[in-house]
Amino acid sequence: MKSTRTYWNPLSEQSSGEWEIIPGTDGNLSQLTVAEDIDSGDYTRFTKFKSGYSTKDFGARSHTYPEEIFVVSGRLYDETFGLWLEPGYYASRPPGEVHGPFIADGEVVILEMSYHSQDVTKSSS
Repeated sequence: MKSTRTYWNPLSEQSSGEWEIIPGTDGNLSQLTVAEDIDSGDYTRFTKFKSGYSTKDFGARSHTYPEEIFVVSGRLYDETFGLWLEPGYYASRPPGEVHGPFIADGEVVILEMSYHSQDVTKSSS
């Protein structure tokens, strides 16, 4: 079962200490998981990009599970799609869809929902 936490603001100054730096990004990417199902691996998290940061060193990505993203703030360029993702942009990515690398224009916050429980490499037996 996914964890719950009722009515709080993960983007507020009071929550700033809960963000974790993503390893290998020299502090340019941080994340805050707001809900997680330990058993299935499904999670909802915010990812924050510092202005100007590029994920080019990590290359384009794809996953074996579906994920959804919503751009909360800032502009993020997706090189695979040749598209600037602006606040309010939403994507529902099927397993295997290639995306990124990304370049942040201003500080960018993304809401991400990942569904490891629907991993296409897991057997359904």
